[in-house]
Amino acid sequence: MDQHLFSLRYFLPQSEQGIIGGHEAQPHSRPYMAYLAIWHGNNSSFCGGFLVAKNFVLTAAHCNGDKIIVVLGAHNITKNESSQQVIPVRCQHPHQDYDKESHNNDIMLLELESKASLNGDVGLIPLPVAHQQMPPGNVCSVAGWGRTSAYNNLSSDTLQEADVEVMPDSACPRNRRGIYHDYNPSTMMCVGKKEKGKSSFKGDSGGPLVCQQTAQGIVSWGSEMGTPPAVYTRVSTFIPWIRKTMRMLQP
Repeated sequence: MDQHLFSLRYFLPQSEQGIIGGHEAQPHSRPYMAYLAIWHGNNSSFCGGFLVAKNFVLTAAHCNGDKIIVVLGAHNITKNESSQQVIPVRCQHPHQDYDKESHNNDIMLLELESKASLNGDVGLIPLPVAHQQMPPGNVCSVAGWGRTSAYNNLSSDTLQEADVEVMPDSACPRNRRGIYHDYNPSTMMCVGKKEKGKSSFKGDSGGPLVCQQTAQGIVSWGSEMGTPPAVYTRVSTFIPWIRKTMRMLQP
């Protein structure tokens, strides 16, 4: 166990995108969740991710870094839990068309240096069928260790979760001066009812949007204040890319 990794946890700066309006998850109820400790030189940040094969974690492309260490089987990320598996990333595979300005194609596969041991605390989450649509009105869930309020910089030691509703694309209007001007319905999902006030937020990037027990979305971006809706990468669009990339890298 890398103790240095966990001492860093107290002063990690925030990544691009905790859960607003959520609650603590039942420990190890989401065995697919991954915590990503990311370094850019001497600077560190963190993201979420999710295990899709024994040696692959799916996350957002903007969660890249010079070095990434993945922690699986965690609930309280500041504690040395016996359930945790700490595995360095061998190689980062961001989508070749990722655009950091528009957030388009915000998806990345992380190839792990060794295979995860699957057990009750660490497991895989299924991916959707290619190009499957998740109709508006479906209630899904999101989880992460990120910030729980726009009014402080505190992220959560324990995994937080919230139920969020899939919204029509029109709820993320592409007004030139609005925050959703780069919204792309073919590669993104608009999620979270404004009135409910529940949303992913800074530090949750890369975590999964789980609908009907499949990973339909990846936390990507949203408003500076964490007000819903937030924007998620539409995983079903990228199933051919995910399958091809994993096939190419399998020994």
